[in-house]
Amino acid sequence: MTGFGNDVWWLIVAKALAVFVYLLLTVLFAIVIERKVLGHMQMRPGPNRVGPRGWLQSLADGIKLALKEGIMPTDADRVIYTLAPVISVIPAITAFAVIPFGPEVSVFGHRTALQVTDLPVAVLFVLAMSSVGVYGIILAGWSSGSTYPLLGGIRSTAQVISYEVAMGLAFAAVFLYAGTMSTSGIVAAQDRVWFVFLLLPSFLVYLTAMVGETNRAPFDLPEAEGELVGGFHTEYSSLKFAMFFLGEYINMTTVSAVAVTIFLGGWHAPWPVNMIDGANTGWWPVLWFTAKVWGLLFVYIWLRATLPRLRYDQFMALGWKILIPTALLWVMAAAVIRSLRNDGYPHWTPVLAALSAVTALGLVAFLHRRFSAVRGDEPRRDRSDTTISGSPAPGDGFPVPPLPAAPAPRRDAVVSKEEIHG
Repeated sequence: MTGFGNDVWWLIVAKALAVFVYLLLTVLFAIVIERKVLGHMQMRPGPNRVGPRGWLQSLADGIKLALKEGIMPTDADRVIYTLAPVISVIPAITAFAVIPFGPEVSVFGHRTALQVTDLPVAVLFVLAMSSVGVYGIILAGWSSGSTYPLLGGIRSTAQVISYEVAMGLAFAAVFLYAGTMSTSGIVAAQDRVWFVFLLLPSFLVYLTAMVGETNRAPFDLPEAEGELVGGFHTEYSSLKFAMFFLGEYINMTTVSAVAVTIFLGGWHAPWPVNMIDGANTGWWPVLWFTAKVWGLLFVYIWLRATLPRLRYDQFMALGWKILIPTALLWVMAAAVIRSLRNDGYPHWTPVLAALSAVTALGLVAFLHRRFSAVRGDEPRRDRSDTTISGSPAPGDGFPVPPLPAAPAPRRDAVVSKEEIHG
């Protein structure tokens, strides 16, 4: 029990239950809020039937899924098929144990930090849990005994390999500047300036990588309905199907909480609220922390409503050719400036902030130019650019196998104009 500090056993259990209830309530509200916001953005009514103004829709959907009949494919591996949804949910909940909600408070006369536990390598623990959680998706696709779920699981494997590297490099810049891997230590290091202002490129890289890690639009390739019929969970139903969605939304909340912790000041109040006496004491920090998490959850919803799904080659190129080199170069720049500051050059901190803003603007401009759907400066491609078989010309941008040549028309099937007019 030493890993939980000096707390008594009932206080440890109470904090663990509080985290679990917090995540469940966040998921229930996130689902219905997402559907309402998407409906508003697309100029249509969202859920408005179940409960007051439709606010009980997600609860009704959960009860409906739990009461449905569970169907298991004949060719499925029964043990792995059953364990896969559980493996998808548990790591996302476990990772929240090292997230600090607030400072020390008094609970029935006992002083305790609003955090289940803290570790010297807490951020690496979160990274490991997110890596383990994807095994649920991979095993679900493999154990279903079907082709399309298997393809979804393979895609999920490629996504994790690609975007875990970028996410780890984004963390590395934070470790260098904060001097610790403890989540509570990183929050304490942001008492004056949040790392989002000093390390903005790392924040943008992490923001992109966390969307890719959670398989959300526009990176929802493992469950792309257009080509995979639903992806890794095609063969799932009933409560097992619901657990995959529970794991997805809990994972969204977890990675958003990590972003708040290491980049957005954690539970510290935003400016100018932090100038009020007592804003960062007591139970108020829980409110600031929750508001920041919901702000990032809104970004998830906003992306889903506005951006189309990327092609798979675009998605891989974004991770390997853009995010990883950018994060690596930025880690080197942050390490040099941090070293100069340690040698007695404090004025390098404003230089880091300015360099961070310039690098972030350059990255955003490059991504906009790279992935813009409509480019007015591009000449319209002439039909002569394609080959006779109908396949694109070599400079088209992505490989397409040549189509088979059309067979020549039969001589007896050709009718002359003289035969038509008699």
